[in-house]
Amino acid sequence: MPPPGARLIPLLALSLLALTACSSTQSARTSEEPSYTRSNASVQNGTLEPELRSEARRWEGVPHRLGGTDRRGIDCSALTQVLYADVLGLDLPRETRRQSRVGTEIRRSNLQPGDLVFFRPGRKQRHVGIYLSNGEFVHASSSTGVTVSSLHTDYWQRTWWQARRVLPENPRVQPNPETRSVSSTDDSRRSGW
Repeated sequence: MPPPGARLIPLLALSLLALTACSSTQSARTSEEPSYTRSNASVQNGTLEPELRSEARRWEGVPHRLGGTDRRGIDCSALTQVLYADVLGLDLPRETRRQSRVGTEIRRSNLQPGDLVFFRPGRKQRHVGIYLSNGEFVHASSSTGVTVSSLHTDYWQRTWWQARRVLPENPRVQPNPETRSVSSTDDSRRSGW
């Protein structure tokens, strides 16, 4: 028979890990650079936004799960990490707090596809998504799971924190033969996708 409290240790460790993912607090502001694992032509040839939307569609319906990193459940920072890795071959840090220090802070009026958008929904909570275009961003919502939302809604305007550009302004990337082509299915009937 395990000693009293032995079952609580793994549960407490998992809870602590989950709390540091999307609900992290801001700390010292030092720039962290993502590591590039491969080059990708999407940034240079203008297909980044459709490729991000296409990859985001693959995650549609996946529920939000704090600390989650796969299709059984995913949190906001894991989603941005996965999309950046799959579409751009970029390794972002795992936690929202660390992602908020990557790249260069930019004005909301200068958003481009692929920029990270950050929110403060609570005093110590942080949330992150990826800007697509036309005021829309993809994120793992705690209420609806992976979804595309509008920055123009009252909630997102009220909780706006910052945006960061991780991708270089004038990227020097070479075409990647492994890049997936954008799906030819017409999803224009569906709002946000």
